[in-house]
Amino acid sequence: MRIVIVDDSSFSIAFIKDILEKNGFEVVGEAGSLEEVKEIVNEKKPSLVTMDMTLPGTDGLECTRAIHEIDENIKVIVVSSMMDDEIVKEAKKNKVSAYIQKPVDADELVTVINRVAAAEELYRFLEEEYIANFKEALMDSMNRMTKTIPVYKQEFCTNKEIESKGVTIIIGISSRFSGRMLLDLSKETANRLASAIFRRELKSDDEMMAALGEFANIVSGNACSLLNKKNKALGLRVAPPSILHGESVIISAPGLNTTTAIAKTEFGEILLNVGFQRGEEKWT
Repeated sequence: MRIVIVDDSSFSIAFIKDILEKNGFEVVGEAGSLEEVKEIVNEKKPSLVTMDMTLPGTDGLECTRAIHEIDENIKVIVVSSMMDDEIVKEAKKNKVSAYIQKPVDADELVTVINRVAAAEELYRFLEEEYIANFKEALMDSMNRMTKTIPVYKQEFCTNKEIESKGVTIIIGISSRFSGRMLLDLSKETANRLASAIFRRELKSDDEMMAALGEFANIVSGNACSLLNKKNKALGLRVAPPSILHGESVIISAPGLNTTTAIAKTEFGEILLNVGFQRGEEKWT
């Protein structure tokens, strides 16, 4: 962890720096004003900042916003003598990762930093792994349920809205990181796929929807199980499917970066879209 200390007290800076360096953290800079914060964060590119709340001409929340304008992934831990419900509420709104009240307890500071670092490492693992596991789960589910294997012909990252081809199934995913899986396909592809799953002609659109809902549930559940086996700390869980269908259906932008893979199957193309976002830090 590369850490910057923000405080207008030379004693507090020296005290916090001693704790951090004794516990193996690298202190790369210090700041006592908004301009100094911007300068040192741009120059040193820390992974974490400890932030006092009372600073000359500014406050810790304004400095936190300035830091996140430079890099939203930098973690901020408030270390301040001030701590009440309203300040804590505002700190959470400004994406502060943790809040520690002075006088600083060395064990508490180290524990909190390690917890924040572990959460960030876990999220990076999820970002690197999720799309491969969802693609594998889709291939395996197609093979087991229809005895066919799709071929992926395209993959790209996006956070834009999606114009449905006719039928969209959305699965919410929960854990400390929230996410979603989306499958989109034309109604013709949906009917052919559902018929293959049933191994007979469909009797109604309701049967098609039921088959696709269960298919999407299996794909997402299997993918989350694969990820949970690789790292038990993820604890991913899936929600029941939501199915949208009709002409001119637009799926709104999800508010998070997602990855899309286009699968070519014997029944037609299937769009697989998956993404996760950092969860709220759980602290009081």
